[in-house]
Amino acid sequence: MLWHEYPALNNDICLSVPKPITCETRAADLPDISQLVLCPANCTLWKLSVFGSGVYASISSICGAGVHSGIIGASGGPLEVHKLPGRTSYLSSYAHGIQAQELSRWTTSFTVASSSPMEVSSQTSSSAIPPPGSEDFYLVADCQVDIALILDSSYHIGHRRFNLQKNFIGRLAAMLKVGPDGPRVGVVQASETPRIEFYLGNYSMPKDVMFALKETAYIGGNTNTVLILCIGKAILHTVRNFFNPDYGVRRGHPRIIVAFVDGWPSDNLEDAAVMARESGVNVFVVTVAKPIPEEMALVRDQDFMKKAVCKDNGFFTMTMPSWFSTNKFVKPLAQKVCSVDQLLCSKTCYNSVNLGFLIDGSSSVGDTNFRLVLNLLMAIARNFDISEIGSRVGAVQFTYDQRLEFGFNENTRKDDALRAIQNIPYMSGGTATGDAITYTVENLFQPRTVGIGKKFLIIITDGQSYDDVRGPAIAAQREGK
Repeated sequence: MLWHEYPALNNDICLSVPKPITCETRAADLPDISQLVLCPANCTLWKLSVFGSGVYASISSICGAGVHSGIIGASGGPLEVHKLPGRTSYLSSYAHGIQAQELSRWTTSFTVASSSPMEVSSQTSSSAIPPPGSEDFYLVADCQVDIALILDSSYHIGHRRFNLQKNFIGRLAAMLKVGPDGPRVGVVQASETPRIEFYLGNYSMPKDVMFALKETAYIGGNTNTVLILCIGKAILHTVRNFFNPDYGVRRGHPRIIVAFVDGWPSDNLEDAAVMARESGVNVFVVTVAKPIPEEMALVRDQDFMKKAVCKDNGFFTMTMPSWFSTNKFVKPLAQKVCSVDQLLCSKTCYNSVNLGFLIDGSSSVGDTNFRLVLNLLMAIARNFDISEIGSRVGAVQFTYDQRLEFGFNENTRKDDALRAIQNIPYMSGGTATGDAITYTVENLFQPRTVGIGKKFLIIITDGQSYDDVRGPAIAAQREGK
């Protein structure tokens, strides 16, 4: 592809081939006032430092600012960086999965702009690019997702707030421009027992969805069990029964559950969340009217939002103060569900697996090559969402002997897991791969430590084993590895 000219924020700048940078490269690290850079993929998986909104402090990650501004997504891409004078204040905001922090003062600033490979006339100017905060900047486009909306229909919410909830969902459907070639929505009610009201394929236009919502009757629940709201049960029911190709689900389109909770759920959401992640469903939770202090003792799990959503990073949760002031939340929620690059649970392999590394530490490998192997394993692990509710990593090193380096429960943060891999000391010795496989199955993949997700064992070895490998490998496969 010929990259010959790029649009710029003023007529005097001409940029050429983008310079590759890392996710953590700061604007302060660039030598030029204006420069075209290329961000790598998967920067959204890292905790990036970003200060400011629209105009960023130069100590910010360039790629983080690009994601925050909505110009690039998880797949990375080119950005134009333009340095500016410093400011006395930088505002904080949350956008596209990135939390930008406030900063009181910094010496230099910068902005980022889109840089698609195209020819641009001499009339290109800053007025051609909508600034952050403008209406055009936040338009939802090419939003092809399948959404199940779980309504709170418990006795706790009552008729009036239930109808306000339906009004909010109607406005959301209109904002999304529901249609055959765009997003599709269906509705599930949650109370003591979940009930599917309509599927994705039933209504293809916003006015039809709003009519169907108008006809949706309030369930209410048992008045003797006022606090029963089985959201976990509703999520399980939706994953198992709603997302069915016979009912309008489209192959290859992201699948989303948005669960509305007026108060708090009365059941366990953790198992439901795991099944949703393993099934490739992105769960959002929108809470309204938090429990008052006197009610907190009745809340079964005060961290239910963190455990229920696809990923506990702030992107998959939203809190509204009441059903009487929801207009300003319609657009942010529409933007979230349409931010396809941020829907991490669509990539099921990366989110809920138990990844075991079996590493050859024999003398034939050598210390230098052993370090190269560890670098390879770190590169593999870096692509997974390693967390307490996501994927987990464990490692065993072997020669004639075996050594459990760390188990699945020991490093549940990505940085910790990468550091643990990097710090594995080289053993040196003979090679007994078969015994090592048996040891790993029995000691690493223990039922009490392994997560609910699928189990994978990656074996790195440089030569022939002195023992039988076929038998232990077959036994491991039978165990589900």
